[in-house]
Amino acid sequence: MPNKFPLWKNITILLVITFGFVFASPNLYPPDPAIQLSGQSGAMQIDAAVLDKVEESLDEAGIAYFAGETDGEALLIRLQDIKLQLRAKEVIQAAMGGDYIVALNLAPTTPDWLRDLGGMPMKLGLDLSGGVHFLLEVDLASALATRLESDLEDVKTALREERIRYRSFELSNNQIVGQFRDTEEVARAKALIRANLRDLQPQSQTGQNPLTLVLKLSDIASREIEDNAIKQNLTSLRNRVNELGVSEPMVSRQGKNRIVVELPGVQDTAEAKRIIGKTANLEFRLEASGRVGEMFDFRDPKGQGPNARLESKTVITGENVTDARASFDENGRPQVNITLDAKGGWQMGYATRDNIGRRLGVLFIEFKTKLEKSIDENGELVLTPVPFVEESIISLATVQAQLGKQFRITGLEQRESSELSLLLRAGALAAPMYIVEERTIGPSLGADNIALGVKSVAVGLALVLLFMLVVYRGFGVFANIALAMNLVLLVAFMSLLGATLTLPGIAGIVLTVGMAVDANVLIFSRIREELAAGASIQGSISAGYDRAFVSILDANITTLIVALILFLIGSGPVQGFAVTLSIGILTSMFTSIVMTRGLVNLVVGGRNIKTLWI
Repeated sequence: MPNKFPLWKNITILLVITFGFVFASPNLYPPDPAIQLSGQSGAMQIDAAVLDKVEESLDEAGIAYFAGETDGEALLIRLQDIKLQLRAKEVIQAAMGGDYIVALNLAPTTPDWLRDLGGMPMKLGLDLSGGVHFLLEVDLASALATRLESDLEDVKTALREERIRYRSFELSNNQIVGQFRDTEEVARAKALIRANLRDLQPQSQTGQNPLTLVLKLSDIASREIEDNAIKQNLTSLRNRVNELGVSEPMVSRQGKNRIVVELPGVQDTAEAKRIIGKTANLEFRLEASGRVGEMFDFRDPKGQGPNARLESKTVITGENVTDARASFDENGRPQVNITLDAKGGWQMGYATRDNIGRRLGVLFIEFKTKLEKSIDENGELVLTPVPFVEESIISLATVQAQLGKQFRITGLEQRESSELSLLLRAGALAAPMYIVEERTIGPSLGADNIALGVKSVAVGLALVLLFMLVVYRGFGVFANIALAMNLVLLVAFMSLLGATLTLPGIAGIVLTVGMAVDANVLIFSRIREELAAGASIQGSISAGYDRAFVSILDANITTLIVALILFLIGSGPVQGFAVTLSIGILTSMFTSIVMTRGLVNLVVGGRNIKTLWI
């Protein structure tokens, strides 16, 4: 038996080896620590003047950096030392104020030719490279107030339909308070509300005016509204994270009214903060006449005027939006194509049917946070986040015909239209959220974890290499070469697939190192048995690989099944372990069986040798 591979097999092995080294090599280029700056609004321009101001603030603080770069939408400053990141962020934020988002980032240094081939370094999890950690607080009081506003309109409508006369109805201290002319009307109103609006409970208080009706949401209804608000916001945040394409994110509830968002391995932390942290919604309102309604400024006043007055009553909100896509109109201007649900379509049609010729305004509502500067008792500058609401009109157009489920809005910049469509597509938030804590899981902690992980892989690899050399001598060299190539292929596939490496993933690599030589142990032991039975050297090699293959295949398939189950039912860290283990199993099958046999064939195959170094 010559033990020779045909030419195509040898070429295949060489191609796989080349693939491994090419796509694993981006990991040799560590990213630069950087600070990224962008505007709170996607329409803000980050130009050379902003860059000059940022560089001036860093120079005054004595922070060493590389030349900054800007593309008009964001600015990136590369730092010379990762320990300067947090200090640089504080300096830039204090200099630029709350109109800008300042975030920590890692700027890639991968050569252009590798990027052109699709080569990128592995994404590292939050425990290795750090990442963005948000703690958001949901304004549950706002959710209850929104429900009460809706119930207030329902109460008025029900009373008018039953011709129950009242003087006034308004919201006061999370209650609906109504005034009537006589006690008979109060009794009729109570009976009607108990029958049709069961979530509202009439309140009786000592000394209460008998002509006053006080309605309050029941405790069960309040808890249900708060719980639904948290759940809807969780769903919306998860959709936004999916739109960002973040690997292995964590979005979970914490306590009664808080949500934790962790985004490991993000490449654009400023963009993530803008999308995750922004609470935006739309309200469609008809333009008011006279002094009725509320006055709002235009988001972009060009050609529109400084402000306009809109009715307080809302036609529809962003909650009625089922789909939103950014595109361009026939004149090449950005627009957002909106599709409504059945209820929203009916409400829009009903409102516009009798108001053709009137103007319909699109009110863009953002719940934002600004930084207020103050000096503490030690004389140090303190930046305190203060939430606020910003409302502006983005479109005010004349209703030409009755509108339905599908229509479009204009008046936005291209980036704003993309952001707005993403936020609406991800789902409306049931209540505003504010960032109460934001931090980067630190570069130093990640570096320590990486160092310990690399050390564990190196120690495990060294022990395995030593064992194979001592026990199998020359054939141990073949196994060690294949084992090293297995690690290269594992890193290459994880980089190419965009898999995220975490501490459990490193544990999977260590386990793969130990398991990868199992196949070679079986093969080499079988070759020894064949030699002991009196078979020829070439025949023993052939029989060792052929007869051990079934056992190797069975063992690896069962492990792969377990890894698949871990991936399907596990959480983020467990999934990271399962992904690393699965890829390691597949690559070790190739290197342990195909590659080592190729090496054996190259050195021993077809030769008349007397002794085998095994």
